[in-house]
Formats: sequence, structure tokens, C-alpha cells
Amino acid sequence: MPSIDPTEEQMQRLVADAARPGAIVMINLLRYRERAGYADGFAASPCSGREAYQRYGAVAVGKVAAAGGRIAWMGGVAQAVIAPQGEAWDDALLVEYPSRAAFLAMIADPEYQAAAPHRTAALADSRLLLVET
Repeated sequence: MPSIDPTEEQMQRLVADAARPGAIVMINLLRYRERAGYADGFAASPCSGREAYQRYGAVAVGKVAAAGGRIAWMGGVAQAVIAPQGEAWDDALLVEYPSRAAFLAMIADPEYQAAAPHRTAALADSRLLLVET
């Protein structure tokens, strides 16, 4: 079952832990749609999923930096060495943040929220794993 956005329960847990001290790294696994799947009425020209993710990234990268974070690494996934049969990812991305609270503040930012539909339209499936550093 594809996972694009966090469930309400997942967000509640993250918010409940917002005051935990320490830096985090978010591990992103991304599988793009062949064609972006924008919601009806969302004003965006047709494009590939990868292009829609680039639209999202054009805003998100600045918001990450404003939150005190940084893109630590991004690359194409060449092969799944240990994974369920048929599971494949296009890109992996590591994003460092100074804290959970910084990440939560970033995703609540109105400009970030305005760009988030590009991410949703871009992805066929994703994983977002919070790692404590």
C-alpha cells in the first residue's frame, strides 16, 4: 500500500515528541509517478512525477535551510539489496534538522504548505524515517 503523507497517528506521535532534544536525520525513499497526479483544481501544468518533485524541492530546500537544516545527501537508488520482492525506489535523500521542533515548524510554514501538493502529486510511494543522531 503506497504511503505518501503521514497518518494522523504518525503526526500525533511526532508532535508529542517535539520537545525531545537533539538533531535528527530524515531518510526519504522516493518512488515517482510516471505522470504527476495533481488534485482536481490545483493549478499546475502537466509534468512527470520527477518534475513535480523538483517543483516541490525548489521551495523545500530553502525552507530546510531556514529551519537550520541541510540536505546532507541525495542520490539515485541503483539496487535494492535487502527489500521485499518488487520493492524499488528511484531516489534516496538524507535531510538533517537541528531538532524535531525545527522540522515541525518547517512543515507548518505556509509557503511550505503551498508547495506540498507538488510532492503529493509527484510520488507513487515514499518512506520518511526519522533517525536520531
